[in-house]
Amino acid sequence: MSDAPGALTRATVMTGRSLLLSRRNTDAVITSMMLMLIFVYFFGGAIDTGAAYDSYVMYVVPGVLFLCAGFGSATTAVAVSEDMKGGIIDRFRSLDVGGMPILAGHVVASTVRNLVSTALVFAVAVLIGFRPAATPAGWLAGATVLLAYIVALSWISAAIGLLARTPEAAGGFTFFMSFLPYPSSAFVPVDSMPGWLHGFADHQPVTPAIESLRGLLLDQPVGNTPWTALAWAAGILLVAVALSGALFTVRTR
Repeated sequence: MSDAPGALTRATVMTGRSLLLSRRNTDAVITSMMLMLIFVYFFGGAIDTGAAYDSYVMYVVPGVLFLCAGFGSATTAVAVSEDMKGGIIDRFRSLDVGGMPILAGHVVASTVRNLVSTALVFAVAVLIGFRPAATPAGWLAGATVLLAYIVALSWISAAIGLLARTPEAAGGFTFFMSFLPYPSSAFVPVDSMPGWLHGFADHQPVTPAIESLRGLLLDQPVGNTPWTALAWAAGILLVAVALSGALFTVRTR
């Protein structure tokens, strides 16, 4: 007989635990807010984003939201690694708590933290001049794309936390997560980059997600870009969940 209700209960308890442990971790949201203010007020006047945008803040906000999601999701790697190193996993297993509820708890907690963080960053963006023009369908589609990436990045972070032997090594993953939006259309148009970088910038997973969110929030044509973004997120999620399960089994054997 399936123990789905029990697994769901254990995952909920693990989520509550992860949220309690991370309630004072505000680095991601503060860093994202500071970067947005730096880009808008220090560099925005020197960046030409084309006639489609009234000001740089209208262009950069979607990129900052994904940067915030990357920062927040990457902390999951450290949290998972700390659990593995601290020995608490053995205690959970003695209480019949399996690997998936433990990892799902970290991922759900990461998703909740990220949603709160992105909402705060978005509120600051509105205060400094960002004016979305999204339709109700656009808001829903944009939120779906952003949520899909938060979940996918949180799961891949959990896998990295299992792979890393120390929390410090897992923390290095934060650098990669924070770097990925830069060689994309997050802060400047891809066409303004060196030609040799166009191939990577156009075809990495963050670019279609940012282009989708930007177009949906500003009520601009997006074509099939949201579907491309969701396909990337689904692929990352499937690989990350399978990898996390395999790595947990290996690490706790």
